[in-house]
Amino acid sequence: MSREAMSAEFPEIDLRMLGPVRVWRDDTELTLGSARRTAVLCVLALHAGRSVSRAELVAAVWGEEPPPSATGNIYTYVSTLRQVLEPARSRWAAGRLLSSGGGTYQLHLPPDCVDVVRFERLRETARQQRAAGDTRAELATVQDALLLWHGAALAGVPGPFAQAQRLRLAALRLATAERHAALLAETGRHEESARVLRGLMAANPLREDLRARLTGAPHEAGRDADPVPATTDGTVATGSRPESPPTPDTATDVRPDHRRELLVGRDPVLHRLRRAAIGVTLGRGGSHLIRGPAGIGKSTLLEAALRRVTTPQRSRIGWAVGDDGSRRTPLGTLLECLDSAQVAGPIRHELDTLATVAEPRDPAEPRDRTELGDPADVDLAGRAVRLICRAAADTPLVLVVDDLQWADPTTQRAWATLTRHTAGLPLLLVAVVRSGEPLATRQSLGELIELPPLDSDAASALVRAVAPEPPEPEELARILDDAGGHPQYLRQLAGGEAGAPPTADLAATVGAHLAPFTEDTRQVLRAVAFLSAYELRAPGTQPPGCRITELAAVTDRGAEELTQALAPARASGILAPSDRLRLRHRIVARTLYESTPAALRVTVCRLYGRRLAAAGAAPDRVVAQLLAGGVAVDDWLGGWLAEHVAQIAGTAPQIAIAVLQQVHAQQALDLDQQLLLTAWLARLLLRQERHAAAEAGWVAARTTEPELRGEMRWTAAHSHERRGEFEAAAEIAHVALRERRISPHWLKELRALLARVRPHLPGNPTQPHLSRSAIVEGEHPVTR
Repeated sequence: MSREAMSAEFPEIDLRMLGPVRVWRDDTELTLGSARRTAVLCVLALHAGRSVSRAELVAAVWGEEPPPSATGNIYTYVSTLRQVLEPARSRWAAGRLLSSGGGTYQLHLPPDCVDVVRFERLRETARQQRAAGDTRAELATVQDALLLWHGAALAGVPGPFAQAQRLRLAALRLATAERHAALLAETGRHEESARVLRGLMAANPLREDLRARLTGAPHEAGRDADPVPATTDGTVATGSRPESPPTPDTATDVRPDHRRELLVGRDPVLHRLRRAAIGVTLGRGGSHLIRGPAGIGKSTLLEAALRRVTTPQRSRIGWAVGDDGSRRTPLGTLLECLDSAQVAGPIRHELDTLATVAEPRDPAEPRDRTELGDPADVDLAGRAVRLICRAAADTPLVLVVDDLQWADPTTQRAWATLTRHTAGLPLLLVAVVRSGEPLATRQSLGELIELPPLDSDAASALVRAVAPEPPEPEELARILDDAGGHPQYLRQLAGGEAGAPPTADLAATVGAHLAPFTEDTRQVLRAVAFLSAYELRAPGTQPPGCRITELAAVTDRGAEELTQALAPARASGILAPSDRLRLRHRIVARTLYESTPAALRVTVCRLYGRRLAAAGAAPDRVVAQLLAGGVAVDDWLGGWLAEHVAQIAGTAPQIAIAVLQQVHAQQALDLDQQLLLTAWLARLLLRQERHAAAEAGWVAARTTEPELRGEMRWTAAHSHERRGEFEAAAEIAHVALRERRISPHWLKELRALLARVRPHLPGNPTQPHLSRSAIVEGEHPVTR
């Protein structure tokens, strides 16, 4: 849509984030309200035109430990932002500027309504002008870019997303300011250039190259004349725009300095990376690839290992993050990393020239990420590698790329080529990739560091460190069992209530971890969770899971098709390596199951149970599936249980007892089935040394079969006997013997029982001369 068409459809919006966040609508400034509401708007603005899920917003604003209210707060913030942006909109009308649907939100703004986009476009224009040799045009463009700034980017906006953007944009601002100083010098404005350099040096006192450039600048002796106001990053208030001068800020160091996060169980890897970072200052290069599933702590480890280890006096360090924006431009991520490293001099000029050749691609253009074969991209990668090798030869260089799997394919190819050159250069490459994500190159990307789940000791230490109060041993065991060593899940579970269902925030985290998969893969994973539902109710038991044949039976799909659908989940580590299909972390399976509405859970479990039975699955497996959703006793279940109860009782007595108790409680079958199944319940309870008198008595009072009546009378009596209730046992046996409607075998067993309990009965014998047979036949009272 053109800008004119967009303007006709939407009001004029001016959103500024290069400083304190401010928004104008048709020349009227809007009141954004709370800091977190502003944070939500910033996330949507920097993804304008693209849907952002609620889970992504929660993670962007609160990070790995969102409060229980986070998901509800997102809904409130978006609703309020709609009213702020479109005050004339009816409360019940759909938003035009800010729309929602399917759990996602989208801000509909032309890109140039956002000052961050305008700044990045001006930088790109300046690169093109530099490549064309038009110094004066480039100077004007750079000044226009710097005039967009009014302080630290996203000043005061909370959340990890805003912090990451602050760091990224601060690096670009500093690189732009350095270029501004160089252009001023090239055009003969040496005093202005010196003042810009002094501002840069004041903001970045460790940058010795700035001091050297300032010392060598012509006319430095006259620096006090004709003062020009400069900010702490060296920008100069020039030009005729009706903008207030940029205000000083404290963005003095563009290297990552994120909040300190608790890091446990990673000491060997931490020391390894730190040694590598120090080694590059001594001339030793290397390349490391950190790989692990989402939330395992890759980025936290990276920052803890490399934060402030290298210093600009001895080396340069550049950081970048692969994302959708940089992926559209060949070399986009690598050039951003080099901008952060602030490579200067002739190499800087050649890199900028190279950047103008790397034209952005159409986002809709299909792109095979599994292999890179475009000759133009190959040439770009080779040229970038040669320039970076020259830069490292001049000054030790550390390049860090997080989420390399989302970087553009040309960057990935160049990274693989650079890996082969690190042995002979003071060049350290450190990349982070998510398990299972395809890369654009099959070449080696460095020495692999696989991040496994935390072991039990490290996981326990993490839980104890972040829990509001020390967990009880049983609760700690439950958390460890659910999280499976996953740091992010451990943190969230440690802050929850014991035994409570997964919170909305935990569900959002799980959703974010599954978001990269297709809808088909997610649905199959949910089916795996449902087939694990019964075991999930008993933490510490055999890890829940299912077989591919069972999954095929309940989904009505072929095993080969299911294997293909699950391949990405297996590659990413969501599925554990096993002959059974099981989700590596129980909390993922439990969240997928329990986040499904209760009525639907019941329906699905019953449907799966019947399909397993129809496919000839083991009877105890069928019963477990039915129990997971709550047993509904009907004619089908009665007939099926009557046929298989003996087998279930032999292989899985606890499962058999659970389902038979529900059958007995509901009393929904015809009498013959009810008697049969309740008798089995009484037998199993007795075998498990549990009290069975009530169930056995119920059957004995209703059956007409002498064999079954005798067995149930004896079961009830023996159940009392075993509990030391000898009078109750004797009374049941006495009544049964008096009825004489039981088989000879059980008559014998009851007489033997009476003989055993007689010494334990109260009182004294009144007729010691009577025979035992006279007593047990009931002709005389039994007393002692």
